[in-house]
Amino acid sequence: MCMEFGREICGNLDIAETREWLVTNGIGGYASGTVAGLLTRRYHGLLIAALHPPLGRTLLLAKLDETVLYGDRTYPLHTNRWANQTVSPQGYQHIESFALEGTIPLWRLAVADALLEKRIWMQLGANTTYIQYTLRRATQPVQLTLKAMVNYRDYHSDTHCNGWQMSVEAVEQGICVTADPGTKPFYLLSDKGSATLVHNWYYDFDLAVERYRGLNDKEDHLHAATFAVTLHPGEAVTFVASTEKQIDLHGETALKLRRTQEQKLLGIWQSNRPITAQESPAWIKHLVLAADQFIVDRSVPEESHGKTIIAGYPWFSDWGRDTMISLPGLTIATGRPEVARAILRTFAKYVNQGMLPNRFPDVGEEPEYNTVDATLWYFEAIRAYDNATNDDHLLSELFPVLADIIYWHCRGTRYGIHLDPTDGLLYAGETGTQLTWMDAKVGDWVVTPRIGKPVEVNALWYNSLRTMAKFARQLGKPHQEYEAMADRALARFSRFWNEALGYCYDVIDSPDGDDGALRPNQIFAVSLPESPLTSAQQKSVVDVCGRMLLTSHGLRSLSPEHPQYQGIYGGNQYLRDGAYHQGTVWGWLLGPFVLAHLRVYKNPQQARQFLEPMANHLTASGVGSLSEIFDGDAPMTPRGCTAQAWTVAEVLRAWLATEG
Repeated sequence: MCMEFGREICGNLDIAETREWLVTNGIGGYASGTVAGLLTRRYHGLLIAALHPPLGRTLLLAKLDETVLYGDRTYPLHTNRWANQTVSPQGYQHIESFALEGTIPLWRLAVADALLEKRIWMQLGANTTYIQYTLRRATQPVQLTLKAMVNYRDYHSDTHCNGWQMSVEAVEQGICVTADPGTKPFYLLSDKGSATLVHNWYYDFDLAVERYRGLNDKEDHLHAATFAVTLHPGEAVTFVASTEKQIDLHGETALKLRRTQEQKLLGIWQSNRPITAQESPAWIKHLVLAADQFIVDRSVPEESHGKTIIAGYPWFSDWGRDTMISLPGLTIATGRPEVARAILRTFAKYVNQGMLPNRFPDVGEEPEYNTVDATLWYFEAIRAYDNATNDDHLLSELFPVLADIIYWHCRGTRYGIHLDPTDGLLYAGETGTQLTWMDAKVGDWVVTPRIGKPVEVNALWYNSLRTMAKFARQLGKPHQEYEAMADRALARFSRFWNEALGYCYDVIDSPDGDDGALRPNQIFAVSLPESPLTSAQQKSVVDVCGRMLLTSHGLRSLSPEHPQYQGIYGGNQYLRDGAYHQGTVWGWLLGPFVLAHLRVYKNPQQARQFLEPMANHLTASGVGSLSEIFDGDAPMTPRGCTAQAWTVAEVLRAWLATEG
């Protein structure tokens, strides 16, 4: 299973620098860069270590600048763009092809009649990156030199050296770098060749994507050492960057282990599919491997094997909302319920005042609880797990947590979240806060406050009550109260229906009245297992979303006919967040739309057609994964994170659903 580009992509810098690769280590660390080898983001690097897993992510090794001496000529294989916009050297011109072998990026670098292969992968469970070079073809030896560009900073930051002196020391088979006294040392090692200490700063690497995002676009990196090795045809050298001194430098062993792990994931996926299903297309298999990149360890009190989900690479941490939305697609759909179980138990320990955490901060131990919907998605995640496993043991363990959540929502909890006794619907919101997934905020400006009774929150509330009643019956517990609350919410959900427009209000009972803006949130009132809409209303919602919001890569967050619609996402934070939920397309919404369409039209083949454009997108931004967002206007350019958990999850979940 391989995805490959030739010179038509690799040799065109304007294109090659927009294709990005990603490898991960299962504890929050990662490596990422462009096909061209050019740095364009502050988040690019060969080792971004999770020093406090799954967070504390720190850039340690930015890049390796490679040069080869072949015969009597020297060939730079690396590419850099500098502050004056000069691209020098232009090593991308030697890239004959780029491919993904599973999740492992592979470059074939052509130098005269010599061919050098380069692979990058990470060791699972360790802050360790392998970079392997293999001389596949040559008529004489090749001398390879690597300039190791290092750093030591939070992955959200940037570095301007200002005389910074790191400690760089020679150790057996490489070097040890200690950025400052008290910081964690890291190691750059090689299984052959020599290392020469340098300590020379390179100034003003240009970061083009950060400039587009309105952020600082220059950075310095330290040339810590130069590694040199002579390779004969058929030989390989393995370079390792790690926070561990004792590491296996045998590249072939580490590579085989990584490949075996990926084959195991694909085998599990295949065995989980319907017996009558045809062979999965290659792009779906890539998504199965991409799904695993978001699943990471998180230790919790009294639990050493906790799990969570990174919301997106390169910059998101683990978010409660994203985790619960993503869980069915990343774990249940891929045949890994044991991972789902660990995640559900992990988050149960953080439920507080009937609320699931919204976000675990990068710094500090206290989670943030500013969300109304994450907790309700928790019910749906547990329902999906229970439906796949019939695990009454876990259900019995979590049932008191769920009952407590219902209790707190009835009596009232943070941010004005409470059950309105007049209609049995949930109200949420306070001035200055953003509680739904449409949560953009710049300073004191809440772009889409949605205070009142949001449509998807109440669709989730109704679904949660029906789910809770089912759980109670299943465990032999009283269920009548949950059924009665669900019946009441169902009866009054009709308040959301706007007969004149033929679709649901986005929010009712807001300080400004009922909000008739056409947004995609109502699709959940059709796609969730328990729908509070009539069959006719379900069809009307699917049809209007299909006409006005649907694109090839997801649903627009606002109708193009709305006066506040913004079709392009970009610029500084004020401009970007102002467009984030005002027309920007969200890839994860494609899944609920497909499920809603399937429910209404009962045509699996037609529903699946809406997912197929994502196969092309797999090669257009984050190679082998799916983006967070896209412009609302054609050509719907991908934006935001290049690899987003809930986009991958919902496409996989919807694909499986269309298989029956």
